[in-house]
Amino acid sequence: MRHLFRKILSLTILNKKDKNKFNTFSDSQFKIAAREFWILAKRSLKDIILITIGILSATFGFKGFLLTNHFIDGGATGISLLVSVITKIPLHYLIIVINIPFIVLAYIILGKKFAIKTILAIAGLAISLATLSFPNITNDNLLVAVFGGFFLGSGIGFAIRGGAVLDGTEVLAIFLSKKLGLTIGDIIIVVNIIIFSVAAYFLGIEIALYSMITYLSASKSIDFLVEGLDEYIGVTIISENHKALKNMIVHIMGRGVTVYSGKQGFGKTGITKEKDILFTVVTRLELNKLNTEIEKIDPHAFVVMNSIKDTKGGMIKKRAIPH
Repeated sequence: MRHLFRKILSLTILNKKDKNKFNTFSDSQFKIAAREFWILAKRSLKDIILITIGILSATFGFKGFLLTNHFIDGGATGISLLVSVITKIPLHYLIIVINIPFIVLAYIILGKKFAIKTILAIAGLAISLATLSFPNITNDNLLVAVFGGFFLGSGIGFAIRGGAVLDGTEVLAIFLSKKLGLTIGDIIIVVNIIIFSVAAYFLGIEIALYSMITYLSASKSIDFLVEGLDEYIGVTIISENHKALKNMIVHIMGRGVTVYSGKQGFGKTGITKEKDILFTVVTRLELNKLNTEIEKIDPHAFVVMNSIKDTKGGMIKKRAIPH
């Protein structure tokens, strides 16, 4: 069994790092690779659970509240709901078709791994919508708007926590912000104004207004579930392995990094120690990957994250992220 596990590590993690040393790795290298393997396995299991919870929550929001009352949301899900109400095409087909362009953008901007996880998440949502049944919870318009938005937003939020998206509008907003120089928030607002204007024309002013409440409820639920993350996250890292972390941020994440010279103070006597402090900025969709990479290098690193409304200049808007 141990021999089989070592062979798996050789064929995956170790061989990926150094193709010239296939099957000639030391015990210490196998030990490091085994630790990285279990980190990735635990992270993958956690992501699967979060995305599954997200799919079920979004399905309940759709079938228990929104679909039966002809309410819509913003973004790609809102477009899917609106087209479904107008044309009577089943929602599970539209969820896939309308998100295809956003998945392509996700592949270009955020890499193959993120795109694959998003494909699986959206496909899972479509299957769930096609096969699961939930009773209509209420016909009260206000309750439908608030709680339909809550469960749908919670589903999208859980999926983001798992490193995927169920609604591709945010990927489009990141792409357009790089091209047009606008903030992500501005682009999302413009997209949703168009969606709700069309909804007002086809479904009536009252339904469109209640749908705006649905969108606000979903938006707040997403913000809550991703721990208040805004468009960009400033990440400060203090670690003994600062050189390896710096290389990871530049070469794996494809992001710029600033190195501060600082001093670590501790104890009653005020003993100080020189420290290099790393600072980088990532989008909230990249945060899951950054945390995984930090844990691989130094699980005891001190990491501080803070919300950033927007950025200008630097590598954050200039480079795609290699995965």
